[in-house]
Amino acid sequence: MAIYGNTIGEVAEPAVLDGLIDSQDDQSTIEQTIDPALIEEVRTGLQQTPKRLSSRFFYDAEGSRIFQDIMHAPEYYLTRSEYEILDSYKADLLDLFAVGDRSFDLVELGAGDGLKTKLLLSHFVEEQADFAYAPVDISVDALNGLVADVRRSWPSLRLNARHDDYFNALAQLSEESDSRRVVLFLGSNIGNFTPDEAVDFYRQLHDRLRPGDLVLTGIDLQKHPAVIHAAYNDRQGLTRAFNLNLLRRLNRDLDANFDLAAFDHYETYNPETGEARSYLVSQKAQTVRIDTLDMTVPFAYGEIIHTEISRKFTPAQIEQLAQQTGFRVVKSFTDCKGYFTDVVFEKV
Repeated sequence: MAIYGNTIGEVAEPAVLDGLIDSQDDQSTIEQTIDPALIEEVRTGLQQTPKRLSSRFFYDAEGSRIFQDIMHAPEYYLTRSEYEILDSYKADLLDLFAVGDRSFDLVELGAGDGLKTKLLLSHFVEEQADFAYAPVDISVDALNGLVADVRRSWPSLRLNARHDDYFNALAQLSEESDSRRVVLFLGSNIGNFTPDEAVDFYRQLHDRLRPGDLVLTGIDLQKHPAVIHAAYNDRQGLTRAFNLNLLRRLNRDLDANFDLAAFDHYETYNPETGEARSYLVSQKAQTVRIDTLDMTVPFAYGEIIHTEISRKFTPAQIEQLAQQTGFRVVKSFTDCKGYFTDVVFEKV
């Protein structure tokens, strides 16, 4: 699935969540303001051939709700696989993170609701590890919920939440602390990048870390194509609803008139490239009006909008990514089926 958080080049208004953001005025401002990045994405993406829209815009309130349901779908193995890994190897991960009982900052990029990370937090606190937790996300609502949960569950845990761009947050944290930084980038988010974007992302991470700092990355592995295909074509139609909700968001935010019944969801997986791709397909010749942009978009019958890429990796590709970006692979952990891996990179 798509990245929950910001991607390369995206900048959010920086803020330190020393307390919860609970002002009604702040929330209404957020809800009423049209994201300029969405405007630019629609203006340019729907004029390309083929048409495309970034998966980062899947996650409005309804999209986030649908994705929570997707994570519980029988076919969607990714969340369960990574949860199993973190639960099974939490002690091993703490040994890697806190060598010699040294302190560390656990920095999570695109923290969301922290579902899987809470497994680690619980174990680390129980073991009295010397660490601080710094979740980073561009969603104020997600951070508010996560901060509240963490403070309720572990009131003594040092918490340093950031509503900010990933790389801004890392740069600021490096100025505030001399502790080792352990960056979490979970959920197979790296699969939403093209190969060049993935290299660029890890090089930017490398530039903002010190030698010996670690990155724990969740990565979906290549496997039987039918398993991967089914994960994005669940029988309940949740992924279809998730994809189509992007058009519903454009109708609401940009005063468009997409007829959701005139579009369908299509997913394909290519085992040669390891790429799962999601599309919206026009089921008839039609014209869509987007009033906010004073824009008319024609669609031919069968024309597609490319909305998402989700790459699956081989172990050799993971090693290559580390070598290209100034890291080394310290350790890899997999679930019992070998579907998914969490890999520890160290800056060298």
